[in-house]
Amino acid sequence: MAAVDAARARAQAVLRIRGLALAVAALPAALAVVLLAGRFTGRLGAPGSADAAGWDAARWVVCAVAVVTLTLAYLAARAHARAVPPVTPAVPLDAAAAPELYRLINELAERLEVPAPSAIALTPDCDSWLEDAHPRLRVLARRPADLPAPVLVIGSPFLWWMRAGELRALLAPVVAGTAAAADPEIAAARRFVRSLDAALGEPRRGPAALIDRITRTLLGACREHSAELERSVAAWASDQAKAVDYGLRIAAQEQVGLAYAGWDRLLTRVALPAWRLGRHPAHLNAGVVAALTELSRRDRLADGYETRLGDRPACDLLEEPGEIDAAVSLLAAELLGGEHSFGTPAKGWQELDWADYPAQVVDRGWRVQAAALQAALDGAMTGPGGRQAGPTLTRLLARLADGDGEPLAAALTTHLARTGRVAPPLQPERSGRDLLVDHVTAMVCCAAVDTAVGAPGLDWLDGPVLLIDGVRRAELATLVAQAVEQGKDAPLRVWLEAAGIRLERPVRL
Repeated sequence: MAAVDAARARAQAVLRIRGLALAVAALPAALAVVLLAGRFTGRLGAPGSADAAGWDAARWVVCAVAVVTLTLAYLAARAHARAVPPVTPAVPLDAAAAPELYRLINELAERLEVPAPSAIALTPDCDSWLEDAHPRLRVLARRPADLPAPVLVIGSPFLWWMRAGELRALLAPVVAGTAAAADPEIAAARRFVRSLDAALGEPRRGPAALIDRITRTLLGACREHSAELERSVAAWASDQAKAVDYGLRIAAQEQVGLAYAGWDRLLTRVALPAWRLGRHPAHLNAGVVAALTELSRRDRLADGYETRLGDRPACDLLEEPGEIDAAVSLLAAELLGGEHSFGTPAKGWQELDWADYPAQVVDRGWRVQAAALQAALDGAMTGPGGRQAGPTLTRLLARLADGDGEPLAAALTTHLARTGRVAPPLQPERSGRDLLVDHVTAMVCCAAVDTAVGAPGLDWLDGPVLLIDGVRRAELATLVAQAVEQGKDAPLRVWLEAAGIRLERPVRL
């Protein structure tokens, strides 16, 4: 109960700040009314009295201040009322698409003795929270009385990786938070703070800048109370949820970290190369399961995975898991992929099945990188009479052996910037030397495929890989790095000859 009292006390503090702001806005108008009433009743500066002129001047000044204050208050109130708090992009789930999931959440809310969420939505993230009902999700509400209840947003990787019991345990504290959302004072305080936050936009001038200053002042006064309010609500919800699957929740929290690791690895290593080519893998969440299953074979981090296979996966609570996975995967591409390398808007994504990934992403990506490297190689040629040659490994390795790695890296960086092939947000900025290593590796892989000794492959944890006789050759990366960074091309040449890759054969771009 201490957390409940603390949350309500902080909410009341926020509401007092709102009331104080209204009082400050109304004070000049109230004073102007008093002065005007005194003039008409003759009690304050009656006509003909010695102090009439002074009272008249005071009335004019106070009335002017009141008009300005009320105008600013009106503009601020209108800005706050019109401000729409941002809604996290999510894929809505209606009851028909996930009846068992709705039943699980409703039973959980009933056991916790809290209002059930009005709707459920999925986000391509490893987190879960309650969000105010949005107009686009209200159509999913089952009863008019449910409209004020918040929407339960669930991280989609949890549904595919976790078992149904684990998901229930994980969501118990989140669902318990609907009790705080139903509290009138807490809800009013949250609405006030969110309207202030949403009203702040780009820097503006004139009266709008003054409104922004007022908003920032109010927001600053509420910030500490708002933060403490949310902490108290979280403690309240956690305390309420202790009676439900508390022991299982500890195991579920371990799976959260594992799901996040697999999801992050899948996005940065597997999805990112596809997004850069305008393809979006249609089943990212299924890929998380494949990635974490592969991790269980390589690392002790995923020990115990086999013992969980007998339990029902949470995605079985959906009627059509494949369709939902495709919708979430497209949303992930639009949110995280940005514009791919050809400059086409994000809405131009082409759906991709995992079976087509090696041909559509791995091989095609290598060809794109090899073409960029060839263009940089041609552009870096100097001296009168120099002529452009075909894209062969012989020519490339000769340039690296001559110590031209640094100018070639600079030429490649310039070419990529000029063609607009910038990396999506998930990828950190790369140095020119790192980019050159990647592109040289791509050209070697193209040569291996063209010589029919190699094939493009997909590793669930590392993304595009080269397979030779069905086996991944991880040593290639080290050999290429030696050739680029130190000009030592001999080890790479020996490896290429041993693999049966012809250096003089032109690479198909």
